Amino acid sequence: MKVCEISKRKISVFLSLIMVVCTLCSCRLPFFEDDRTPGEKKYPEFITIDVFDVQSNTRGIQRGWFAKIVRDKFNMQLNIIAPNQEGHGNAIFESMRASGNIGDLIFIGAEDGNLRDLVREGLILDMTDYIKDCDNLLKYEDQIRLTSANADAEGLFAIPSEISSNTEVGEADFSEPTNAPSIRWDLYRELGYPQVNTLEELLPVLSKMQQNAVKSDSGKNVYAFSLFSDWDGDIMQNAGAIASLYGYDILGFVLMDPETGEMESVADENSAYFRALDFFFEANRLGLVDPDSPYQNYDTVASKYRDGAVLYSFWPWMGQSLYNSETRLREGKGFASLKIEDASYVTWGNDPGGKQSFSMMIGKNTKDPQRMVDFANWLFSREGIECSGSPTGDFRGPEGLTWEMTDDGPRFTEFGIKAFIDMEENLEVPEEYGGGLWSQGVSALNFKPVDVQDSDENGVPYRYQLWDDYTSRSKTVIYSDWSRLYGTEKEPIAYFKENDMLTIIPGVEWGGFAYPEYLQTIEDQCRQTIVDHSWKMVFASTRADYDFLKKDMLSTLDKLGFDQVLEYNLKAAKEKQQLFDAAFKGDT
Repeated sequence: MKVCEISKRKISVFLSLIMVVCTLCSCRLPFFEDDRTPGEKKYPEFITIDVFDVQSNTRGIQRGWFAKIVRDKFNMQLNIIAPNQEGHGNAIFESMRASGNIGDLIFIGAEDGNLRDLVREGLILDMTDYIKDCDNLLKYEDQIRLTSANADAEGLFAIPSEISSNTEVGEADFSEPTNAPSIRWDLYRELGYPQVNTLEELLPVLSKMQQNAVKSDSGKNVYAFSLFSDWDGDIMQNAGAIASLYGYDILGFVLMDPETGEMESVADENSAYFRALDFFFEANRLGLVDPDSPYQNYDTVASKYRDGAVLYSFWPWMGQSLYNSETRLREGKGFASLKIEDASYVTWGNDPGGKQSFSMMIGKNTKDPQRMVDFANWLFSREGIECSGSPTGDFRGPEGLTWEMTDDGPRFTEFGIKAFIDMEENLEVPEEYGGGLWSQGVSALNFKPVDVQDSDENGVPYRYQLWDDYTSRSKTVIYSDWSRLYGTEKEPIAYFKENDMLTIIPGVEWGGFAYPEYLQTIEDQCRQTIVDHSWKMVFASTRADYDFLKKDMLSTLDKLGFDQVLEYNLKAAKEKQQLFDAAFKGDT
């Protein structure tokens, strides 16, 4: 009996040791169910990675359904560092750069010397040895090599975004121009559709619309314009969006028309930029500008669109994606694009080389470089593309949750209708998909791997707005009314193009330009001067104050040596214009 008891104890101890060892080694006994995720099996160690992202509008740990996909597949979570959300975003970047680590994943421009400098400083990983088995990335190896050439070094360092399968010069936007004046059409209809011949004639129209709107859905004051500063760069971004209604692309401090080749300094007395500032100044005098504008970011403004507190959208996608729910459209409410007779709306063209201005890189000091490259490879997979669009709902979301394939083509699920058509603000995601609110779980990366018009291997568009199911659900009073007023059955972008009101910016392989060191400080000071004065001019209390601030801006720029910076800008702009000219001629 004693021998037997001793043997039982030995067996018990032995089994316990096996279980401990297996637990520590992340293995499973044959008689235990292996409930680990694919990510846990392939990458046993759970990690949190830092993601530096210049276009993210959210900071902190990624949550919700996208976070669950990332964790299940890669056993990691994303910590977003978003300079857009910081008061001193550039200072944060420079501080991280000086420390020798700007994150595990970096989403930033690869042009203007950025990639070259980061590679020289040893901050960016050469992915050459890691993508050999990454079938999705290898499909775009030419584009990756083209973008990586900006490093002036051998290797694969950067992956561009929005790669288009369409090689022809033409508009990449499928329904609306990138920039067009989009307004609350229901309120415009109440006024009897007054014709707007110039930008300035829009103000009295918006003023009457604001009077009729009275209050937002939650009872707040309604304004024609709600501005935000977190997208400001060389200039006040919202003013640049107004200049884009007249065909101007912006490079540094130069406004350029890619079709005509005309160029002007933003600091010219009568520039389109000053016209935009004057427009906002007059709008503010009429009480049309949200007084919170100087202190708010994109996210704050987006919430006001959802509430019906804003009447003008700088980009059609913004107002329509945030306000035009099926419920509102059924009520005859919604945003639609307005025709300003003397305008020419900027729209981006197809870019088969991808957008180098927003590229994905991997930090050289990342703990697990292969896992980072694997993640990049997944982003360019069918699942990655459909799940990683922007917060405005560019792409279709996870199959099974938001949509399903039927004999009649792709169709929304009941959940998809609530998410994309009804745009329910507090839509709860099923626990099996990660739980939480749908809107809070959308990818914070704001990275679109392929062009919005691209389709998967089965010919199904990634963007749900191209589906018949969406068209049949969204053709309501607003769209019928718009078509009737302008006498067309075409989409707005096709209508504006037909009426010679479209300026296409071709997708060209432009590496940008970098300022020499002796100009960098001057450029920084000029940029700050222009942005600071621009905001003050918009909110100046009198015309005399506005004129004084404008004069002071120009005087300060002159003292800083703005002409030297402008000369450098113009040289770069002329080089870029040559690429535009070649693209229009079909020589690229």
